[in-house]
Amino acid sequence: MESALSIVYREPELEDAKKIVDFYNFVGGETTFLSFEKDEYPMDEAGQKEDILSTKEQPASIMILAMDGDEIAGIGTIHSGNKIKARHQGELGIVVAKKYQAKGIGSEIIRQLIDFCKGNGITTRIQLDTRCDNEVAVKLYERFGFKIEGQLKNTTLINGEYFDLYVMGLML
Repeated sequence: MESALSIVYREPELEDAKKIVDFYNFVGGETTFLSFEKDEYPMDEAGQKEDILSTKEQPASIMILAMDGDEIAGIGTIHSGNKIKARHQGELGIVVAKKYQAKGIGSEIIRQLIDFCKGNGITTRIQLDTRCDNEVAVKLYERFGFKIEGQLKNTTLINGEYFDLYVMGLML
């Protein structure tokens, strides 16, 4: 019998930077649904520390870690810019490690990200991109009220095959 998970959801600290980079580099090899492959995460530890600090300084941006003890089970982000005309929109990103999938972690991360956006006094729209063939993710986002707003053709190329992306949005 599998024991119940005790996941703690929290914002990252600077000391988490290496774990975050390692996590992204690992999960990039678990699925083709991310925008990067194994060991293709574009930040190193120093860059991740800068990102943690800059995210904390942005009132409409957040990163949430789902922690199983000292291990990262998943990460969710909302990134919003500072430009007056666009700062009301947050870009959602989420990934849950394969061994933690289908345990409600992704749903809880999304719920917390949406709650953050509803409470920050700035965000009125959340947007995300997901591959059209990632049916599990599309259904998850739709359960939270996201709507498919458009389809970007041939956006992802994997082993000579092109895949389309949905642009999905949620008005708050």
